[in-house]
Amino acid sequence: MKLRLVLSVCLMIALFAPGSAWAAGPAGSSPNYLALGDSVAFGFIDEAGYEYYYPTNFVGYVDWTSLSLTPANAACPGETSGSFLSNTAPDDGCRLYRSLFPLHVVYGSIKGTQLAFATGFLQRYSGTQLVTIAVGGDDLLLLQQQCNDDPTCIENGAPQVFATVEANMQTILAALRATGYSGPIVVVNYYSPDYSNQFDTELIAGLNQAMTAPARAYGAVVADVFSAFQAAASNRFAGGNTCVAGLLNASNPPTSPPTCDIHPSQSGHKLITQVISQVYQSRRAIGR
Repeated sequence: MKLRLVLSVCLMIALFAPGSAWAAGPAGSSPNYLALGDSVAFGFIDEAGYEYYYPTNFVGYVDWTSLSLTPANAACPGETSGSFLSNTAPDDGCRLYRSLFPLHVVYGSIKGTQLAFATGFLQRYSGTQLVTIAVGGDDLLLLQQQCNDDPTCIENGAPQVFATVEANMQTILAALRATGYSGPIVVVNYYSPDYSNQFDTELIAGLNQAMTAPARAYGAVVADVFSAFQAAASNRFAGGNTCVAGLLNASNPPTSPPTCDIHPSQSGHKLITQVISQVYQSRRAIGR
């Protein structure tokens, strides 16, 4: 998700750093789990440094899967639903990140899109058993940046963002199915960073509704991370705050009260994995 400040620092690092080895893709057995999305699926961490040159430093819900699947994580930090489809659509840092640092996999070209990688992957690996996708959060972050965090501006612009995300998700799901892939597709929705913040939580809920609206038409199902995080944070100690609940990456050094960035901690990623696993097993049990 939000990358601009991080990438400005990383650009300075890159100018003085030696060349880096680029990931060659999944090792060992053929991958049979394709993960798509933005920084959440990537396992991104704010305020790293040389760690960005080694994608194995970034561990997320894709890596915590207990499904005995071999993943290929094609997620790109800062990917919007539009840049997922087109290399000229606005993004929130994905293209800059790719120009500086390796992803978990290697796309076909520097201008290649995540969709192109995904469709090529599904055509090549006919034994794929699961696809997960989480994209759209950066569309909302771009709106917040354009509005300079003005609530009225964000509220007025949100309906158009939601409509765009829904249309793009429909295009993405249609393209994935057009490859002939008929297995489970799980749309992973977003959590609220603070469920006690009504404005932000309602925005996330609206985004989730938009991104999951086309799912049923393409035989996809939803991993309801929003509800899982809400339940985990709904205790007296956390008071609905996802950071205080330990589900987001805490600031380093620690602060009191705790502050976090917007990305999941390892506890958060493990919870996302649990939700995906439950949905996947349910779909497998009924045949798709």
